[in-house]
Amino acid sequence: MRRTTEATLIEAVRAAARPLSGPAHDYDPLADLVGDARLVLLGEAPHGTHEFYRERARITRRLIEEKGFTAVAAEADWPDAYRVNRYVRAASGDVDAREALVDFRRFPNWMWRNTDVVEFVEWLRAHNDGRPRGAPKVGFYGLDLYSLRASMEAVLRYLDRIDPEAANRARARYACFDQFSDNTQVYGFLTGTGVTKSCEEEVVAELVDLRRRAAADARRDGHESEDDRFNAEQNARVVKNAEAYYRSVFLEEVSSWNVRDRHMIETLEALLAHLGRQVGRAKIAVWAHNSHLGDARATEMSRRGELNVGQLVRERYGDDAVLVGFTTHHGSVTAASDWDGPAERKRVRPALPDSYEATFHDTRLANFLLAWRGHDGAREGLLAPALERAIGVIYRPDTERASHYFYARLSLQFDAVMHFDETRAVEPLERTAVWDAGEPPETFPFGV
Repeated sequence: MRRTTEATLIEAVRAAARPLSGPAHDYDPLADLVGDARLVLLGEAPHGTHEFYRERARITRRLIEEKGFTAVAAEADWPDAYRVNRYVRAASGDVDAREALVDFRRFPNWMWRNTDVVEFVEWLRAHNDGRPRGAPKVGFYGLDLYSLRASMEAVLRYLDRIDPEAANRARARYACFDQFSDNTQVYGFLTGTGVTKSCEEEVVAELVDLRRRAAADARRDGHESEDDRFNAEQNARVVKNAEAYYRSVFLEEVSSWNVRDRHMIETLEALLAHLGRQVGRAKIAVWAHNSHLGDARATEMSRRGELNVGQLVRERYGDDAVLVGFTTHHGSVTAASDWDGPAERKRVRPALPDSYEATFHDTRLANFLLAWRGHDGAREGLLAPALERAIGVIYRPDTERASHYFYARLSLQFDAVMHFDETRAVEPLERTAVWDAGEPPETFPFGV
């Protein structure tokens, strides 16, 4: 690492770190950092880490109770998350959080169908149930765009209920996708390479129609059905952006990443506007991977022409947004070996030397919060480029350096970082035999 000395940086981090031992006041410095910000972005390094889910939930509960946050927006598909939203608002027939999460069937379903999310969703339902009559309730929403078919079906259900003629027009437009069945990869390949005409015009036309209808209905009906209108419009937005995403996958990798993160920021801003009409100044906690929520300009992503939610939020909201990253040195994680593979409980190897995670490990602090405001030594030391680990839903230790590490400038990427030196895998609701067995110890079969 290009730093004065590693020992100096370790001491600067130790001096700035706030140990996390369990009491609620551990997060007082983070609460001070948040202040009256409207957006708090809470990341994760592996997707499948128990401690990251648990601590994001703890922080979010405090944001809701003490700072008036009105929603959680997660790296999840809109229709699946909206079912959870209806449950936590007591607007569905689901009997508990497990049932409310049942629509999360798409790989990797353990990201949201796990015991930590169940616990948070039940807390959110109880919190909302305890609110005074007429007081706004806290919602749970999805930011992602993989739900092409489910979102089309949601739009059609809405229109079938309120305007069968408009539903027939929408059905005719969405029939453009019928020749591809549910195979979005085939759609992306054939349309992206020009073999078949895309459905772009049709999905844009449907979104425009829904927006016009929403404006007219709002003037006629007032506030009563605004949530239903917004949900339908957002599903139409997902269809439009998902179509562009799947088409871009086969053209240029960078553009597909940017399409996805631009959709997330578009959804986030639509949520801010929608909730703002109901509660005034809306505040949202965002849950997603570090790679989406840390400022891309401080990482290798920028050199590849990639942007992300963290960068766009900072550009548009400045000090009204706080970006928090999460890191770990070793432990276990729930991940797959290949796309669409089963959930496995894998060992997270000790972080590579010359990485931020290795530096944090060398502080000998088990768990800590590091916010560099007022700590110039830590901030300056973490400006120098170093490796940072990123484990998503797939973990391949045999190619770890190439697959899971990139260079970053940590104190520019985030406003604060939470480090948990040893972490454990999040527990899926549907445990598999391979997850229960776990990965053999590193010394197997020669260890004693």
